[in-house]
Amino acid sequence: MTSKLNTFQKVRELNGWHAVAFAATLTERMKPNFQLFCESSEFDDEGQFHKSLESVWQWLSRTGAKINFALQLEKIEDVTPDSADFDSYGVYPAIDAAISLAAIMSLITNDEPQGAVIVSKLSQGSVEAFVELVSDESLSSQEIKEHPLMQWEVAFQTELLAQINSMPEGAASVKTLREMAKSEGVSNIGIEITSA
Repeated sequence: MTSKLNTFQKVRELNGWHAVAFAATLTERMKPNFQLFCESSEFDDEGQFHKSLESVWQWLSRTGAKINFALQLEKIEDVTPDSADFDSYGVYPAIDAAISLAAIMSLITNDEPQGAVIVSKLSQGSVEAFVELVSDESLSSQEIKEHPLMQWEVAFQTELLAQINSMPEGAASVKTLREMAKSEGVSNIGIEITSA
């Protein structure tokens, strides 16, 4: 539990560009969970999740493009699935990914200064729920913590935190972070990354 608390504390200390970049990298890593849900349940968000996440990366690249994040937030809220409408487990990681993206928008607009912490917790929460789902028996919090997927999630966030503070703002760092999010070829819960 200590490593989790340390992670959240360190995330809480991130500011501005670095907080958004941290949250965007975790959300990029959750994106396949949203995509798989859309494909398997015929939920059509018309590519809105992808477009909105791209607008965050564009903002992080410091291109000077004018992006209306209040509008982007509305669009993401419109395509956040409702668990009551679906009976498949996949809706839950998809909701976590969508809420993460909404938290980034609110972080950029200064409406939610703890947006990066929210994303950090949602990403770990997705893994925790998935570990419990695939287990044959109920697990203690210690057993969940020791599960390889949870260990990998905490290690990824720790590594990301170690690198992010020294990163300069701009396109070169964005490229590095996006590659880092996709480097394992799978999402935070092991869903294969099939497209960009």
